[in-house]
Amino acid sequence: MSSTEPTTHPYRWAILFGVWLVYFSFGLTTVSMAPLVPHIVRDLGMSHAEMGFVLGGWQLVYIATAAPCGSVIDRWGPRAGLLLSALFIASSATLRANAVDFWTLLAAVGLFGVGGPMVSIGAPKLMSLWFKGPERGMAMGIYVTGPAMGGIISYSLTNSVLMPFFEQDWRSVLLLFSAVALICGAVWLAISAHPHARQIERELKAQPKERQLAVFAKLLAMPSVQVMLVMSVGIFFFNHGLNNWLPELLRHSGMSAAEAGIWAALPTAVGVAGALTIPRLATPARRMPILAGLFAAAGCAALLLLTEEPTAMTIGLIAQGIARSSMMTVMVLLLVEMKDVGSRYTGAASGLFFSAAEVGGVLGPLTLGAVYDVTGAFAPALVLLSSIMAGLVLLLLPLRRRLG
Repeated sequence: MSSTEPTTHPYRWAILFGVWLVYFSFGLTTVSMAPLVPHIVRDLGMSHAEMGFVLGGWQLVYIATAAPCGSVIDRWGPRAGLLLSALFIASSATLRANAVDFWTLLAAVGLFGVGGPMVSIGAPKLMSLWFKGPERGMAMGIYVTGPAMGGIISYSLTNSVLMPFFEQDWRSVLLLFSAVALICGAVWLAISAHPHARQIERELKAQPKERQLAVFAKLLAMPSVQVMLVMSVGIFFFNHGLNNWLPELLRHSGMSAAEAGIWAALPTAVGVAGALTIPRLATPARRMPILAGLFAAAGCAALLLLTEEPTAMTIGLIAQGIARSSMMTVMVLLLVEMKDVGSRYTGAASGLFFSAAEVGGVLGPLTLGAVYDVTGAFAPALVLLSSIMAGLVLLLLPLRRRLG
């Protein structure tokens, strides 16, 4: 079997579980500081703008490392990549727990940006190698529930269970998350040692290699890829901006820290169901209408959160969960199934895609924090988020034309 052709080996489900675990630790650590913002800001003497910069700090590193990581995974395979990802995630969480000021916390969070690309790029690469047809969309939807479940646990348990258990010591919470990442990495290492998985790795390494700059140039010359890169910025601006500030936003609407953490987990919980169904339904003929619906739901969610009326906010949180769980998955599925990309260039294409996306990942949390410092409210930022999603709906028109 050629490594460029997806396998139907039954072990693919074990591989999917291993990817899910590493992505779970990714989500757990990504969200880990959002419920802890009041404690960290107070203990380290930081402003909201500084905290917004820290929350988006790892995406700055991600922008620089995603494309090289994609090239490495295309050349050497995702097995080592996902293991390195787990190690970097664990190291980042440990260093966060030992931060003493803005700069040490920023450096610790930045380290996460080295490990993050390995899993977000390696996961679709593995799905392109192990799954095909409608199963591929289903598999991608399943592994996306990994970071969603990590986010649910972080949002819902941090202030209600873990902080009381550790006597309000946020550093101990982060050390616990570091241990979880190490365990997930060890399980992935064992699962990916299967002979069939090792054979795929050997075939990948034996493939003729192209100059990576030439591969990037080829991908960037595609008009459809250009539009998708722009759209990825808007998606991550929305997702990372709202995800990181949601507990604080809810707290300012009148909730306690524990209540805000639990309610902030609602979109992620709803998103699990969406991730298991929407990518599977996103066949080539349905992808554009589905993306339009997801962008519209995200825009409406931001407007509903403006009201601070319980029923409207609940509907908004549900809409946000449905949208954020599937927008990126459907876009990546669209990317990797383009005829000029395929399994061979999935790593490089995904690397470019996520490098661009993380520009939005940086600007989202930073912008929301800065807007709050200037205005003393989150309402202007929510209007901005809604406007961005409206723009993405409009961008689907040129994308449809370019995909032909």
